[in-house]
Amino acid sequence: MESVLFIEDDDAIRLALRLALEDEGYEVFEASDGASGLVEFGRRHPDVILLDLRLPDLSGFEVCRAIRATSIVPIIMVTAQTDTADMVAGLEAGADDYVTKPVVPRELAARISALLRRVRLQSGTGGVSESEVQRLGTLELDRDKGVVVHHGAEVSLTRTEYRLLCEFADHPGAVLSRDQLLERVWGYEYLGDSRLVDAHVRRLRLKVEDTPDDPRLIITVRGLGYRLMP
Repeated sequence: MESVLFIEDDDAIRLALRLALEDEGYEVFEASDGASGLVEFGRRHPDVILLDLRLPDLSGFEVCRAIRATSIVPIIMVTAQTDTADMVAGLEAGADDYVTKPVVPRELAARISALLRRVRLQSGTGGVSESEVQRLGTLELDRDKGVVVHHGAEVSLTRTEYRLLCEFADHPGAVLSRDQLLERVWGYEYLGDSRLVDAHVRRLRLKVEDTPDDPRLIITVRGLGYRLMP
C-alpha cells in the first residue's frame, strides 16, 4: 500500500483529506506542525508528502528544503488560492506540485496518482533508458543510471527536474510549449497552470546552467515556451 504523509495544522482539514485518501487506498500518516512532520518523515518514509505552507512552527518552505536536502520524495504543497507568491516560492523550494484550498479530494487523488505513476516509470523498466551517455553542452545525461553531471560533478535533481530535463533532451532544438510540458512531465491528469513549469525551469537552470540568469542551454522562446539548444 502506498503512503502519504500529510503535514497540516488544521485538524478538520487533516481528518477530511485523510478519510478521502484512505478511501482511495492510501495509507495516511499525519503531523500537525513542521517539526513533527520531519520526525514522521524520518520514521515513515512515505511515498508522497502533502505539505501545508502555513505551519505554526517551521514554515512549509523550511520543511520542504529540509526534506529536499536528503530525499527526492514527491512533495505536493497546499496553499491558499490568493497566495501566488507563496505558491511560486514553494515550487522553487523543491515542491513538485501544488493544490489550493479548499482542496478537492478527487483532484488531490489525481495529482498523487500522477506523481506516483511518474515515480514508477522512472524507477522501473517502463522508464526512459539508453545505454549511451547523452551530452548536452557542459552536461552529461546518463539515463541508465539516472545521473546528470555538470562540469564533472554530479547534479542533484528532483524527479520532476530530471523528467523535465529528459523531455528537453528528447527534443533538442524543438520549442516545447508549457501545455506540452505539463502533459508530458506532470501527467495527463494534471489540472494546473504554466507557473508550475516556469518555476521548475528556473530551478533546473540554477543547477545545469553556467549563468542561470543568462541561460544558454534551456532558453525561453517568448510567447511559445522553452527550447533546449542542441
